[in-house]
Amino acid sequence: MPAEMKEDSPKIVQPREHKAKVSIWADLTVADMDSLEEASSVEDIKLQLSEILNVHDYKDNLKTGILMDLYFYTIQFARENNFSKEQTSAFFSMVKQVHEVCTETPFGNVEQCFRYFKELVLCHAVKRPPFSIDLFSPDEVRKVTDYVIHTYFRHYKMYKYAFTPLVRLDLSMNYVGVPVSPPPSEAGDKVEDAEGMAEGDAANEGEGQQQEEQPQIEESPAAKELRAMIQTHLADEIQKLRTSVDEQIKETDDIMNKKLSVLEGGNVSGKGGRAPSRGKKK
Repeated sequence: MPAEMKEDSPKIVQPREHKAKVSIWADLTVADMDSLEEASSVEDIKLQLSEILNVHDYKDNLKTGILMDLYFYTIQFARENNFSKEQTSAFFSMVKQVHEVCTETPFGNVEQCFRYFKELVLCHAVKRPPFSIDLFSPDEVRKVTDYVIHTYFRHYKMYKYAFTPLVRLDLSMNYVGVPVSPPPSEAGDKVEDAEGMAEGDAANEGEGQQQEEQPQIEESPAAKELRAMIQTHLADEIQKLRTSVDEQIKETDDIMNKKLSVLEGGNVSGKGGRAPSRGKKK
């Protein structure tokens, strides 16, 4: 039974790098873009997206509803900035692919996701066929980057929590010189429990008192000392593990907040740095 459970258990994907490529018409075809342009209301757009992506339970499933909101606002942003069909299709695929990379593993991979996003932007902003094309202008690249940073990466942990499974750590230790306790048998435990219940019902009050009066086997001083050492060592190891996990979580939070602050500062300085470029007339 344990062997079958191990074989059926899903393998957890580790954070990894991905190679970006041109993604025009990858998820939204020309016909899909035509049907989306005909949709005018919010419900019409979501209905068209549900048909295109085969996601029909977005009104009842919270996880699918979050995904539908992500895709809807991506289309809405493209409309507000007057993107062409090619630009909208490419931008939609960029957001979709970044989300898939983010949620493929429950472990932290924000650095890999952001590097992948930057490579996707370059693939659609620099003319270097067949590796990249100049689909977006520098101003549009700035808008796309600001939008993704302030929407998706700002709520990166929310998407990670909603779309990835919870990973729990099962810790086991082996000590040298201590015999390994045999694994419990479910069938044997059930039989022993049934026999114990039958004996308890058949035994009288006097027999029960005799069983209680039986002296318990006392452990030797060496066994008591070994048990105390094991319990103390195990408590110390668990405390160290908790401290290490807390420090890693705090360090990851600090790194992500610093990167977001640097990116926001770079965007603000970039916007402000263009004004002084005008020369004074002499």
